[in-house]
Amino acid sequence: MGRILVARDVEAAIHGGSVFACGGGGWVEHGRMLGTAAVNAGQPELVSMDEIADDAIIATAAAIGAPASTTHWEMLGVDYINAVKLVQKELGAPIHGLMIGQNGKSSTLNAWLPGAILGTKVVDAVGDMRAHPTGDMGSIGMANSPLPMIQAVVGGNRANNAYIEMVAKGATARISPILRTASDMSGGFIASCRNPLPAAYVRAHAAAGGISRALQLGEAILQAQKKSGHAVIDAIVRELDGCIMAQGQVTRKAVRYTDEAFDIGTITVGSGSSAVILHVMNEYMAVNTPDGQRLASFPDVITTLDTDGYPLSVGEVEEGMEILVLHVDKTKFPLSSSVIDPAVYPPVERALGIELASYAITGKKQAS
Repeated sequence: MGRILVARDVEAAIHGGSVFACGGGGWVEHGRMLGTAAVNAGQPELVSMDEIADDAIIATAAAIGAPASTTHWEMLGVDYINAVKLVQKELGAPIHGLMIGQNGKSSTLNAWLPGAILGTKVVDAVGDMRAHPTGDMGSIGMANSPLPMIQAVVGGNRANNAYIEMVAKGATARISPILRTASDMSGGFIASCRNPLPAAYVRAHAAAGGISRALQLGEAILQAQKKSGHAVIDAIVRELDGCIMAQGQVTRKAVRYTDEAFDIGTITVGSGSSAVILHVMNEYMAVNTPDGQRLASFPDVITTLDTDGYPLSVGEVEEGMEILVLHVDKTKFPLSSSVIDPAVYPPVERALGIELASYAITGKKQAS
């Protein structure tokens, strides 16, 4: 049976999703707005994949853009609802449920408000357990597919006359850059509904249980907060079977916003030979030593925490801060077909100037 999501779940989703955000994944207040609106407006229902008929249509609810607070964005809860309506209209059939492209500070809650208002189920599956920079990485194997997909985006800064509604159809790899351009033109952050697919396909390609995993982690964090920041860090490490791979002062932050709606660059923690360099493309994609040895790499969970265990987004990290770097190996959680698809890596590797695919697909750690 499904689970009706309630107010307590909003905070759990935010806290757990913030760890899986890996430096990106939206904003806490945006997630709280979405979740609170949903549980007050209706009864969003979380359902597992095994509760859904094979031929039921599942689409992905996602936000597109850069999360480092460098732009004048505006996205309202109704934008997520209207994006679903646009896809349903174009599809000519009802959408049974919505999965999400990734967990995050707000993205874990992207499907809740349409669920409350439109009755679409909140599907307990994700395109990627952790957050990632490109839509292809959460497209559950559709990135290199020639099949035409329906994708819609809605949102934008109304005061700047930047509000956009758009429906696009075509191969996912062709459409994704168009949606990201629309995001940039709208102010840098936009709601989307995309890739309506039969549940049988989603079951085979998505990472099952992604939302309940975030809720479980969030509950552990909420309990630990009653004790201390140290208890929060311990709870995160224990729940995820991870480790604190580095701790120290942020000695350099070199991250820039691009017109493709990405935040790209590096953050250095510590100094000298003991420093670690975090490679950023909206999220943390890799950790290297100063001499190029790879310590962690997408799709591992790589998250910066403050000394009280609060997950810091890239935009919140500042030079001089004392931070911890959490690492959870990719073998510790389910992976979707997207993150082991070679087609999704070349654009990210070009943008960052590092190699990612061999570790993601084969597990081999390479110097970069």
